[in-house]
Amino acid sequence: MRRDAILINISRGAVVDQPALVRALQEGWIAGAGLDVFDPEPLPADSPLWQMPNVILSPHVSGVTPHYGTPAAEIFLLNLRAFLAGEPASMVNVVDKRVGY
Repeated sequence: MRRDAILINISRGAVVDQPALVRALQEGWIAGAGLDVFDPEPLPADSPLWQMPNVILSPHVSGVTPHYGTPAAEIFLLNLRAFLAGEPASMVNVVDKRVGY
């Protein structure tokens, strides 16, 4: 990444090598970071990320928007109807526990 780059992670904490990120931030390899997810989560109290002036931390809420609730409720109701009708194959966004998402 360029020295003026800012890394944003709102996906999964493990996507980023956190110790390498801390080093890159401390040594100026990148300009900053915005992090909504961590590995481990919650972010330990002794993590240097808490004290870095070039880091913005948020509490795993990047997906929360004013437009989230209605679509989420609609998916839930669709899946509930399919489940109660004995049609699990009709359900959407089902977690595959073998792969973890």
